[in-house]
This record gives sequence, structure tokens and C-alpha cells, in this order.
Amino acid sequence: MDILIDFIPNVVKYADQFPKAVLDTLLMLLYSGVISLVIGLVFGVIVVVTRKGGILENKVVFFILDKIINLFRSIPFIILIPMLFFLSRLIFNTTIGISGALVPLVVGTIPFMARQMESAMMEIDDGIVEAAISMGMSPMQIILHVYLRENVPGMIRGITITLIALIGQIAIVGAVGAGGLGDMAIRYGQRYMYDITYTVVILILIIISIIQSIGNKLVEKTTH
Repeated sequence: MDILIDFIPNVVKYADQFPKAVLDTLLMLLYSGVISLVIGLVFGVIVVVTRKGGILENKVVFFILDKIINLFRSIPFIILIPMLFFLSRLIFNTTIGISGALVPLVVGTIPFMARQMESAMMEIDDGIVEAAISMGMSPMQIILHVYLRENVPGMIRGITITLIALIGQIAIVGAVGAGGLGDMAIRYGQRYMYDITYTVVILILIIISIIQSIGNKLVEKTTH
């Protein structure tokens, strides 16, 4: 214990704050990740099926959704956060804590998730889609049985990439009162307690490594 106090005195002193910070980070990852996956997957499907040559080609729907996705992807996340304060206050009546962070996290992640899902579905061979059409499958059947089933490994890779990027965004919202590991790193780092900052970085790397490992295992299991 004396050795720990010598090398990481502040980590030992504030050790009781780490479990809550880790839990808050994981909760934000879970809530925003699930919501972003559901909505991002829907948007990705719509973009794929309404594009030129798609099974439900619709130039207007494709143009509008494609431009909305591009718009929100182009806004730096640190700027998007204050832009959405009003929406956080409207929905959750707060702009701080986990609830206050969910709106910018979800809005910032959905476009990225949608593009990842779109890319995965676009990798499906056109011949498979044409075969499904010739068999008389309806557009909904093609979406469920072709687009959402033929490239599951690609979708898992996209989800893994998005969740890892989301960890970075969760660290950023810590700067505006969301809590979590990002908040600890910034708050104590500004007080020159760098051992806490370095420890937070290590914990974030561990979380990312776990996500990547799970993603790799799932890709292996779902690859034909």
C-alpha cells in the first residue's frame, strides 16, 4: 500500500470514485448505444432501399435522409453538445448527468451507425437481391432475410467501430457535467493530479479492448 501511495497517491485517495465513474460510463454506452443501433439500423436500411436502383427507390426520401446524415456527421461533437442543450432540457429537464448526455450522444452517434449499417448492407452481392426478387419475396422480406441476414459479420464490425467511437464521445460529454471517466480525467487533470488521468486512460483502454474482443469473437462465430 505504501508503494501505491508513493506512485499513485491521488488514485488511492479518490479510489471510491472510480466504481461510479466506470458505471456511469457503461450506462451511457449501453443506453446511447442501443438507441443509436436501433435508429441507425432503420436509417441505414432506408438509405439502401431508396437509393437509385434500390428495391424501394425513392429519390426524395433518399436525398433528404442522406443529406441529414451527412449534416450531423459533419458537425464536430463538441459543438453539437451545446446545440442540443435545449432538446435535453425539453426531454429530461436537465443538461447534466447521464440523462442530459443521452441526447447529444444519440444524435451524434446515429449518423455514424447509419453509415456503418449502410456500408455493411451495400457489400451484399446484387445477385442475391435479384434472386430474392425473382423468387417473389416482398420488399420487407428482402430487408429481413437478405439485407439484415446476409452480412451479419459486417454489421457486427460496424457496431464495434461505432461503440468504440462512442466511448470517445462519452469522455467528451464528461467535460460538460455528464460524469463518467471523462469527467474524472478532466476534473482531476486540471488540478495536476495526473495519476488519476493516466488511470482513467488505462480503464478506457480496457473497456475498448473488451468491446473489440467481443466484436472479433462474434464476427468469427457469424462468418460462414
